[in-house]
Amino acid sequence: MILQNSHLLASLIGSRICHDLISPVGAIQNGIELLSLEGAVRGPEMLLISDSVSAASAKIRFLRVAFGLAGHGQKIGPPEVCSILDDLSQNGRITYDWTPQGSFDRSDIQEVFLALLCLESAMPQGGTISVTRADDGHGWEVSGPAQLSRPAASVWETLKTGEGTETVMPAHVQFALLPALISERFGTISITETDQGVTVSF
Repeated sequence: MILQNSHLLASLIGSRICHDLISPVGAIQNGIELLSLEGAVRGPEMLLISDSVSAASAKIRFLRVAFGLAGHGQKIGPPEVCSILDDLSQNGRITYDWTPQGSFDRSDIQEVFLALLCLESAMPQGGTISVTRADDGHGWEVSGPAQLSRPAASVWETLKTGEGTETVMPAHVQFALLPALISERFGTISITETDQGVTVSF
């Protein structure tokens, strides 16, 4: 198979990296749980290691959806989404309010997770990001106390128009990938800023 779509190639790479990382991280997590049950090691050091491994596992699961390959017809339900977001928010500065019900295509959740990353990068003080379905029942609205001046106004313009992707830094790749994915399904992105924060709709 010839990979003519650079987004597909990037997704395959993302899936492979996450797949290779999740197994050893999971093994470490299981080992720590066994040590804790046996009482072999106790104290703040073990708690720190346990929290760090749990955070790493949650982040990999999140990134696997955000940057991995979204196979055709694959579905993700609220239990899995909420599990990922709940684990990700443990001991973090960002929390998530997920209200949509029912299962959705993995490609839909991928777009939502990328939007979450966009808002997170503009929320240095943390806060709660809300995810809702649009009034028409087809689109998504992702809102949070973000500022369009962070991390830079230019990346928000890239998110809205899909232009200027060649200047986007690796830390902000979500601002380039999300509009590319949405344009492939002939969708659009709108960005609204109010006193309460920013809403990304698509």
